[in-house]
Amino acid sequence: MGILKDFKDFAIKGNVIDLAVAVIIGAAFGKIVTSLVNDILMPPIGLMVGGVDFSELKLLLKKGSEGVDPVTINYGIFIQTIIDFIIIAFSVFMVVRLYKQTERKEEAKPNPPSPQPLTKEETLLTEIRDILQKQTV
Repeated sequence: MGILKDFKDFAIKGNVIDLAVAVIIGAAFGKIVTSLVNDILMPPIGLMVGGVDFSELKLLLKKGSEGVDPVTINYGIFIQTIIDFIIIAFSVFMVVRLYKQTERKEEAKPNPPSPQPLTKEETLLTEIRDILQKQTV
């Protein structure tokens, strides 16, 4: 029963929804990066290397015949996928780095000192309040 209770706690606390949102945004971000690579970055790179369309780069292993597709190694598409990965990895790295920097700034902030009672009356009133709170709990 421990596993079911743990799963219920996990699902109710909103972690599942957070994870689903992250997956959806990640998929959309992946499409944006793929379009950036395929439609914006690769055409000028291909032009600089002599008018090469990277998606057409392939190594023919066996010619196709009627009804049978040729067997190829599509290394151009592989190169585009590597560039996609590098851009996504760099973007995630920058987000995590930014998050950690903000986290460090939060840790670096000194905690404000707790206010100290200025008079004997305030000290006594605080003690009375604490005693009353313990009695009602």
